[in-house]
Amino acid sequence: MVRRVLLLGLLFVGTAQATDADDLAAALKKARQWTARGQVEVSVFFPPRTTPTRTTNALPAVPFRPALLARNFTVTRGDSEAVAGRPSTRFDLTPKQGAAARWSLWIDREWNVPLAFEERMPDGTLARRAAFLKVNGALARVPVQAVPPVVGLSAVLKAALPGLRLPAGFTPVAAKARAEGQGGTEITLSDGVNVLALIVAPRNVRPAVGVASVRVAGSGGVRFVWLVGNLPDAALKTALANVRQVDEAGLGTFAAPVDAGR
Repeated sequence: MVRRVLLLGLLFVGTAQATDADDLAAALKKARQWTARGQVEVSVFFPPRTTPTRTTNALPAVPFRPALLARNFTVTRGDSEAVAGRPSTRFDLTPKQGAAARWSLWIDREWNVPLAFEERMPDGTLARRAAFLKVNGALARVPVQAVPPVVGLSAVLKAALPGLRLPAGFTPVAAKARAEGQGGTEITLSDGVNVLALIVAPRNVRPAVGVASVRVAGSGGVRFVWLVGNLPDAALKTALANVRQVDEAGLGTFAAPVDAGR
């Protein structure tokens, strides 16, 4: 009887043990309410800019979505390392499919919030990195930001842009009208970590690395569809290759005007 109880206890412990993905999700959940402050060095190499490095007092916001992250990435606990003199654990995020960027996050072992992150392109090239150089002695509260639901956006997007092939792992999570004077609609695509901008606009975009565009027919005349983000050019172009027309009427139900609520 005692042996049976011990075996059941061991089975329970084994099934209840948190995975690396669970531990990271817990840290990201806490980071929605609490953040470290201090001196942060931020370097952005994609898209290229004249001055890639700057300093600020907190990590730049990255719209992590734990459910999508768990579905699209393998999370692996790495070595324990110090960030700004504080013991931290590195978590590596590797895409399960497609050609999305891979990430590493350093989580403070006491506070359980991020102290650094790094984004690398599929070939290993560093796209951006942010890390604390100095950390204040206490966490700061993060203002709560309500995220409106986007139920049905995937179906509407599919109907609005026939032939669109979303890159592996990416799904639409938000839509908004573009600023006055620009016109059109911007849809945010996410795989849980990486973000792409899918834009329907009256004008084309200037060619650049990380940008693909096609000319299509719209109800009001010629329109252009852009896909912008940190994916290989081939993946961006493939996503738009079969798009020939756009019907923006349905997207309007999700893309509130810029001045809505004022």
